[in-house]
Amino acid sequence: MKSLITLLAGLAVAVPLYAQPVPLSEGTVRKLDVPNAKITLRHGPLVNLDMPPMTMVFRVQPPELMNGLKVGDTVRFRAESRDGAYVVTHIERAP
Repeated sequence: MKSLITLLAGLAVAVPLYAQPVPLSEGTVRKLDVPNAKITLRHGPLVNLDMPPMTMVFRVQPPELMNGLKVGDTVRFRAESRDGAYVVTHIERAP
């Protein structure tokens, strides 16, 4: 019983570490392809993807995230790797 309590206590401490959200990255909108739900961003380092700064095309899921964006906007965004593609899952104009 004591080992079960110790195990559960250890899990309670570990879960919040995995639950932390991926930090937002910064970038600039270079191109919008709304019909195909794609965005080209010049971005800084993507820490969660271990990627250096560059300009690249991302898919956007859901596509509605692109509403209101325009070329030249400075944005903060979250990108993830899904099924071999890089996908923007959150994007907002930077203040």
